[in-house]
Amino acid sequence: MDASRSSEPPRLLVTAVPYGVLALLTVYLLADWRANAGSLLLCAAAAGWMAGMFVRRLPYPAVMFCGLLVITLLLVLREPAFGFFTTAAYIYAFAFLRWPGRVPAIAAVAVVAGIAQASSFDKSDAGDYTLASVIIALNILIMTVMAWVLRLDERNSDELSRANALLRASLEENTALHARLLAQAREAGVLEERQRMAREIHDTVAQGLTGIITQLQAAEQRHEVPDEWRRPFDAITGLARQSLTEARRSVDALRPEQLETARLADALTGVAERWTALHHLPVRVTTTGTPLPLPADAEFALLRTAQEALANIAKHAGASRAGVTLSYLEHEVALDVLDDGTGFDPSSLKDGSYGLTIMRQRVEAFGGTLQIESEPGAGTGVSARVPVRGVSDE
Repeated sequence: MDASRSSEPPRLLVTAVPYGVLALLTVYLLADWRANAGSLLLCAAAAGWMAGMFVRRLPYPAVMFCGLLVITLLLVLREPAFGFFTTAAYIYAFAFLRWPGRVPAIAAVAVVAGIAQASSFDKSDAGDYTLASVIIALNILIMTVMAWVLRLDERNSDELSRANALLRASLEENTALHARLLAQAREAGVLEERQRMAREIHDTVAQGLTGIITQLQAAEQRHEVPDEWRRPFDAITGLARQSLTEARRSVDALRPEQLETARLADALTGVAERWTALHHLPVRVTTTGTPLPLPADAEFALLRTAQEALANIAKHAGASRAGVTLSYLEHEVALDVLDDGTGFDPSSLKDGSYGLTIMRQRVEAFGGTLQIESEPGAGTGVSARVPVRGVSDE
């Protein structure tokens, strides 16, 4: 079938109509079957030939169509009534042939139809011969114009189908992106609440306990504690210190799980080790420069960017190795994730591809930048940079 067409013709039109017309004409011939034995054989050949055109993945549709056209011409030359059977040839020309090869095929069928329509004319008479030629020419003109109009309709349908496909893909991508953004928003909300609680504990409970311990120490230094007070005094001091330790532990526990050690480099190493164990692909983690203090949410954004980049390597890169570099520069902290995979053309990359939107939003929330560098066959590099001054000021 014509792969370029937006939709196949109705099955009923391609099967029922040609065989219905052929059946009616066959009944017409059976009225005098002895005189029309040759034509009946041609009808049987036409029926078998049409059945052959429905073989799955028809290898030579043009050859099969030409065979049907020859059979139709022979029938018309024997019985002009078979001009009605040219309807089947027209249908198969539209159904099985590609554009623009369809045009000469339709023109050829129009010639056969014109021969049937002009069969009663006297070919030896110049006037009749001219009239027959005009009829054939009109058949060719009308049918080729119809073919062109239908082609325009097919092209419009193709464009509409492509637009609908793009719209569906865009909707699916937007749905996925929306889900990821919702997850990101929930994650950011949880992180913000954890940080708020950590600040509250640090600024109230921990600071209050620190003040109590300081006052107890000052009192002990100024005045000698009586023996009868020594035991409860030491108990109060020990309890305050223990409570302060627990408060600080709670503050640390409210940081992101991977950053409990408060060192981004260690968290990146842990992520790389777990990723290597899962995907059996070596990842080298390198840290350069003097570590700079970053707020927990900035470290968390860089950690999540590294995780997203490694996930993309596992899904798309086909790499044999990867590397993660954390660089503490003078005014910024840089995170680079590299692989030696297949790469791609960055100009064809959409914002929603490979989690790029979420990675970019994470980094730009702290005044940073995210860059993707890649080339087909030359691997991919993801570089995230967060300014130290901009982060600390927030």
